[in-house]
Amino acid sequence: QVRLVESGGGLVQAGDSLRLSCAASGDTFSWYTMAWFRQTPGKEREFVTSIRWNSGSTDYADSVEGRFTISRDNAKNTVYLQMNSLNVDDTAVYYCAAGRGPDGMIWEREYDYWGRGTQVTVSS
Repeated sequence: QVRLVESGGGLVQAGDSLRLSCAASGDTFSWYTMAWFRQTPGKEREFVTSIRWNSGSTDYADSVEGRFTISRDNAKNTVYLQMNSLNVDDTAVYYCAAGRGPDGMIWEREYDYWGRGTQVTVSS
């Protein structure tokens, strides 16, 4: 079992930056691929980025490539999402997820544990 708690969301203006954190507890954090997803009302949860447990390799959705950066600190059991050049389309609830599946997991069903989410609102 892994418990995930997100923090760092808020209201920002377009062009601003924000850093989200996800603190994990329970099972060995370093064994899990960690990911961020986001969801807006009426839409499915969508993949944002992930970082693999073993290699540290990362994957990004095209919509955030070059603006967002995922990182992890295994000593602190925490994964981060640095979001730069935010725009109104980034407004969503952001969820942290953990999974032990194969490389390249981008689907919600592939992850085993989820946080409750943190709201990010970008105003124009």
